[in-house]
Amino acid sequence: MSEKRNLIIGGLIIGVIAVLLVKLGNPANMGFCIACFIRDIAGGVKLHSAGVVQYIRPEIIGLVCGAFLISLFKKDFRPKGGSSPLIRFVLGFFVMIGALVFLGCPLRMVLRIAGGDFNAIIGLIGFFCGILVGVFFLKKGYSLKRTYAQTKLEGAGITIINVLLLILLVAFPALLAFSAEGPGSKHAPIIVALIAGLVVGAIAQRTRLCMVGGLRDLVMFKDVTLLLGFLGILVAALILNLCFGFFHAGFAEQPIAHVDGLWNFLSMLSVGFGCVLLGGCPLRQLILSGEGNSDSAVTVLGLFLGAAFAHNFGLASSAAGTTMNGRIAVIIALIVMLVVAFTNLQKADQA
Repeated sequence: MSEKRNLIIGGLIIGVIAVLLVKLGNPANMGFCIACFIRDIAGGVKLHSAGVVQYIRPEIIGLVCGAFLISLFKKDFRPKGGSSPLIRFVLGFFVMIGALVFLGCPLRMVLRIAGGDFNAIIGLIGFFCGILVGVFFLKKGYSLKRTYAQTKLEGAGITIINVLLLILLVAFPALLAFSAEGPGSKHAPIIVALIAGLVVGAIAQRTRLCMVGGLRDLVMFKDVTLLLGFLGILVAALILNLCFGFFHAGFAEQPIAHVDGLWNFLSMLSVGFGCVLLGGCPLRQLILSGEGNSDSAVTVLGLFLGAAFAHNFGLASSAAGTTMNGRIAVIIALIVMLVVAFTNLQKADQA
């Protein structure tokens, strides 16, 4: 009962923080978006040249550092890895492609629904279908093998990278790229965003918040526990959006969203499928990387490179719609995920 209570309370807090970040400057319906913020960071360090999405997002830095600090305090910091790292990198890469064709990660999908964006409901249906496909392979014996203990330096690697990003942002901003317009130009004050990330990172670490895990557990075990956190996020964000006048129901003219229903569905299907194969959503991968899981750190690097690739090669969508390159990339992503799933099936006694 305490686990469910903590998830609900944690979700409510995160929902409130997400909308307050919008109030303080973040893009509409994007108080928190793991995919979008990693994309912005990739642009901020000049890995892509899309001028409207370049900014070092302190929220991501806070998420990783918050998870790292609370895991140290609670003695949950256990460096480990070695479970098919290259496959995880590739899956992270293609999960990001799917997210940027949809224009949001699972967390932003919930926040978009809380803002009245019906396109995100279509994405949610696709996301759930992708999880069903992933669960099918889990039941058939899919596994990326075991992990192994690693050094503390290896486990802290992604946290160190994020601390260096913060130093660059605060002390050497001239080395970075900053959007003058578009979503990248809209952001809450650095200290507020960093504190928000630290709080959300600590909450997510303690509650194991993961929408993919929640839907997976619902399908496989009829357990709704992990979903309660996202229900809390939805309720809190919806209430605050109504209070602030941010709620606008419909399909058309939603902030940083498109109305291409088929590709909203298929892109999030690829995200759901890929995240089940990875064992967690992008938010969960960041939290695990902060806990010392180098496999999740490799996945985060895959997300990072996928974001840069998506904007360098015209895969990412915009409010005007999807691109042909993006549609082709989603199909390729689904094919790659099927290949990974089939080639990593094991007998039940070997899984």
